[in-house]
Amino acid sequence: MMKHNLLFMYVWFLTVPLMAQTYVLDTIQDKLPFVNWKANTIKMADKSPAFRKLFHKFDTIARGGEEDLHIFHIGGSHIQADIYSNRLRSYLQTMSPTAKGQRGFIYPFSIAQTNNPGNYRVEYDGEWTGYRCSVRKDSVAWGLAGVTAVFKDSMANVKIKVNGNNYHEKMYDFNKMRIFYDNWSNDYEISFKQDSLVAQIKENKKAHFIEYTLNRSVDEIEFCIHRSEDVKDAEFLMMGIELMNDNKGVQYTSIGVNGGSFSYYDRCRYFDDQLLLYKPDLFIVSVGTNDAYHPDFNPKEYKEYYTELIKLIQKANPDCAVLLTVPNDSYYQKKIPNPRTRIARKIIYEVAQEQKMAVWDFYEIMGGFNSSQSWYKNKLMPRDRIHFTVMGYRIKADLLLQALAHSWENELELPPNSVLNQIINE
Repeated sequence: MMKHNLLFMYVWFLTVPLMAQTYVLDTIQDKLPFVNWKANTIKMADKSPAFRKLFHKFDTIARGGEEDLHIFHIGGSHIQADIYSNRLRSYLQTMSPTAKGQRGFIYPFSIAQTNNPGNYRVEYDGEWTGYRCSVRKDSVAWGLAGVTAVFKDSMANVKIKVNGNNYHEKMYDFNKMRIFYDNWSNDYEISFKQDSLVAQIKENKKAHFIEYTLNRSVDEIEFCIHRSEDVKDAEFLMMGIELMNDNKGVQYTSIGVNGGSFSYYDRCRYFDDQLLLYKPDLFIVSVGTNDAYHPDFNPKEYKEYYTELIKLIQKANPDCAVLLTVPNDSYYQKKIPNPRTRIARKIIYEVAQEQKMAVWDFYEIMGGFNSSQSWYKNKLMPRDRIHFTVMGYRIKADLLLQALAHSWENELELPPNSVLNQIINE
């Protein structure tokens, strides 16, 4: 019997699809008194030629033109849950008839026994063991996702439904699929329930994926992983899936693993090879909550990791706009506000100035030191005061969209709120 995906504990609120006409910045219409509204800006974007190029691309798409625009967003559990990143994705992919790009890279988190985003569904059978780069005792080959699920039995079925509990019904389809796995051996083979669906197969040994071109577009697919005959002691490593089509428009790839930090992503052996398959136009870095959580936080090491990631992003695309986001205020062990986030914030500004990057200072926006207590009292954070409730994540998404839109308007000298009206009312 297929096991259904394990949803993040708040995702069940997102069960009613919202049409684009009703999908508005409803969470921030009432000014929350504990939010620093004046701080909600993209700082230093005006000094970056990459952001000017990015906003021109956005503007072309918003006006109905055809462009490919790829956003990456990396972080920890905030991003694995894909609540606030998916809200941003939905805004940007519905701002014009030409805005909807492909769904792109995802991870079937359910098979790794961890929370799967609600906007796509995973069903599977067989016994799988999940390994996260953020768990110190775990040791396995990881790729871009930072999660690997290992299967050792003779056969397993996996079904991917690209449309789950989303803001829009039937948002995505795909006619090409990549499966990222351990293709250094021939111990396992992959076949499809509908063999006639596959028109062409290509393999990339360096980035560890096999690519299937389909002869028609689908919104769900089922494949079988089966061990080769006469092989006994073998294992199959699932590193990720990419769902592709021929659409131009905005593609928003979220990369998040619970507990993720720079030092943990550095354990991912194939992270670089897989990232270099793409040419991101905007890279949002939301890594830092877990780095600064423990008392043994090393500021020098944090800065070095941050700088190395930026170099890798620039290797993938020298013209990529990079947005560094300051982690939210949080509590340590549910007891005291964490003072180390202020240190991480200082380092992020240093990196931004040295590397000519932009900053979205969510720490300042949410109210600064110990502001998570106000968010908790207003039911926007759970008791841990690290994560957010669904409404808290929605507010965070709406604030970031508002900041991006205003920066876009300022850079291109457009009328105030013209971009937001375009995105919201399309």
